[in-house]
Amino acid sequence: MSVTIRDLQAAKREGRRFVMLTAYDFPTARLLAEAEIPVILVGDSLGDNVLGYANTLPVTMAEMLHHARAVARGAPDLLLVGDMPFGAYHESCEQAIANAADLLKAGMHAVKVEGGGWVVDTVARLTQRGIPVMGHLGLTPQSVNAFGGMRVQGRSDGARERILTDARALEQAGAFAIVLEGVPRSLAAEATAALAIPTIGIGAGPDCDAQVLIIHDLLGITTHTRGQMPKFARVYADVGDTIVSAARTYADDVREGRFPDDAHSYH
Repeated sequence: MSVTIRDLQAAKREGRRFVMLTAYDFPTARLLAEAEIPVILVGDSLGDNVLGYANTLPVTMAEMLHHARAVARGAPDLLLVGDMPFGAYHESCEQAIANAADLLKAGMHAVKVEGGGWVVDTVARLTQRGIPVMGHLGLTPQSVNAFGGMRVQGRSDGARERILTDARALEQAGAFAIVLEGVPRSLAAEATAALAIPTIGIGAGPDCDAQVLIIHDLLGITTHTRGQMPKFARVYADVGDTIVSAARTYADDVREGRFPDDAHSYH
């Protein structure tokens, strides 16, 4: 049975926490569906986790659509959210509508946009046209240059109130959920209590309605070096070390003539 926005709203009302994970390809999406992860984010985080960019800013709509189609083929029954990359909704509402429509045509069920006040009208215009929107407040990676790095947001009274105001405005504009990234736990808890729509935390403490992690961090195949993982991330399976070990063993077997053997040959 397909996961829908109504399911997330029901989880919020009933106090049931849910999870979201990123995926960028068919096999990962298929495995997350098997794990019964209800929501997949095809994030512009593919920039620094898959494509080798320094951050999310270089990611294009063409790249997002390419990965969105792959994920949609792997997990069509999950709730799939596609990120609107930097520059895809900044010029005008018309630009945002066209790009969001392309993501839905690629198999996404909703789009995600970063920012507060300045995107509220865009969110309203999108939702009026039947395009579900997930908001994203706090540490918004597309604003990394304006923030002077990946810094926790909402620590001052003014910044805290601004995030709360933006969260309420996004809800009023029709957003069905809001990601809260890199904010103090108390702020995330206050926003979660104030909103009727679900909050999804990443680096925002345990009081949100849901949590999201980047799949590469969870699996230990991140580009972060040891000791430099974000404070909020946790490695649940060190697949990176397993891959390195398997590749080395394969290389040794080939060099020593152990692979392929007769059992792995055609006759």
